Order: sequence, then structure tokens, then C-alpha cells
Amino acid sequence: MDMTTGGSVSTARHRRFEEVVDVVFEPLQRYLGRRVSPSDGDEVLGDVLLVLWRRLDDVPVTDPLPWCYGVARRCVANHRRGDDRRSRLLRKLSISYVAPTEVDASTGADEGPGDPDLIRALAELPERDREIMRLWAWEELAPREIATVLDMAPNAVSLRLSRAKRRLRQSLERHDRTHGGHTRGADPGRHPS
Repeated sequence: MDMTTGGSVSTARHRRFEEVVDVVFEPLQRYLGRRVSPSDGDEVLGDVLLVLWRRLDDVPVTDPLPWCYGVARRCVANHRRGDDRRSRLLRKLSISYVAPTEVDASTGADEGPGDPDLIRALAELPERDREIMRLWAWEELAPREIATVLDMAPNAVSLRLSRAKRRLRQSLERHDRTHGGHTRGADPGRHPS
């Protein structure tokens, strides 16, 4: 094998990897900051970057971020499964251990929702719908990009997103009627019966 050719391929691969990392690094940090504890964030990010390096030829040239979010999502799931396995093993060994908790929507990065009613309403959604809402609201992805992350059809994502928004709105309105005596966006001159 000609070392000159091998060297230029290796250099080109490193350059491509650096280009991808420049685009996705900060968004991936924010994404992970909302989904894992701060102490686990660097480890999971390292796992994501390792996958990106190994599968660099699969990373889309244009708009790599949704594809990388999909990788990050799977790395988070793997990390949580590992925590669960460790926790079960330690319980079997009768060692007192508390597994790190999943980062709640309210304790994630600053961009996460701070409204307790919104957090509660979001928690009422099924997990897949919560993830679709997070990707849409926090990561500001379009349905076609969310489809890439979740490996779903874009139409299915659009439908689930629409339903999730409706359920979220209904939950917020229900909570307002129960606790505040009014409905968000209701006519201020009309009292609920």
C-alpha cells in the first residue's frame, strides 16, 4: 500500500471528523445535558463521538445534526441500561446503592421549560411523544429531522407531534381550570361554569 495515499486518506478522514464535530459538538452537549446527569454527560458524549468516528462514512454531509442526535439518543439509552444493570447487580449483592436519576425536564439545561405546569403536562405524555416534543421545542428540529433522529417516517412524526401538542394544550387547560379558575387564552370577560 502506498503510504502517501494512506496518509492523505487518514488526513482527509481526520479533517472530515473535525468538521462534523465543529458543527455538532455544542448542540450534542446541550442535548445530553437535558437527558443525563452532569456527571455522566462527558462519558456519554465520548461514546457519541466514538460512534461518529467509527461510522464517519455514514454521517450525512449536509445537515449531520439530526443523524448525530439519533446516535446520541441510542448512547443515552445504552448508558441508562448500563446503570440499570449495575443497580440490579449491586442490589443482588446487598450493597446499598442509589442509581443516578434521569435528568428531569425541569433540571436540564437552562433552555428547558421552567414552568411547573408545563413540566407536569409534559410528564403526562408517553415517552416517545415527550422526546418528539423535546426535539421540536428544545433542539428546534423540523419533523423531517426528528424522523431521522427517531428512525421514523416524517409523516408519523408530524402526526405524533400534532397529537402531542394537542394533549399538552388540553392538559394545561385542565390544570388551569382545576387550579386557577380560568383557561389559558379564554375570554377574560367570560367565567368558566
